[in-house]
Amino acid sequence: MMSGIARMVRVEPCDPRDPDAICVMERLSGALVTLTGDGGTSSFDPAEVLLPRAQFVVARDAQGAVIGCGAYRPLEGDVAEIKRMYAEQRCGGVILAHLEAAALADGYRAASLSTRRVNVRAVSFYARHGYSEIAPYGRYADRPQSICLGKCLSP
Repeated sequence: MMSGIARMVRVEPCDPRDPDAICVMERLSGALVTLTGDGGTSSFDPAEVLLPRAQFVVARDAQGAVIGCGAYRPLEGDVAEIKRMYAEQRCGGVILAHLEAAALADGYRAASLSTRRVNVRAVSFYARHGYSEIAPYGRYADRPQSICLGKCLSP
């Protein structure tokens, strides 16, 4: 059964250079700066989600206003990396479900991501959606302030 918010939210692919995408990512960066002191822009290159087997999405409310975003990109082999997740109006689960389904359709079998440990809201959100702590990877390997999470994707 679909929740009320899920019926009212439309998640759709979007070019990350589109003005709507830029605006929502600026709101995300502002929220992250307030919470962590870092807007997270250094770990996201919009060109990386314009590649095959990658996607950037925006979430729109019933009136068409952008209320969230998210992306995935190739990490390694059959693992996608979730990036730039942001949700207003409690639509994060809808965005994440869309990204996971699209990544699965693109041939990925797992998803990984990193967030700051201090962002306990994000860490608990991902835990509620089946993500658990994994070994730090890539640029996060020597960053104790980061936590890496992963999940096997299934149809």
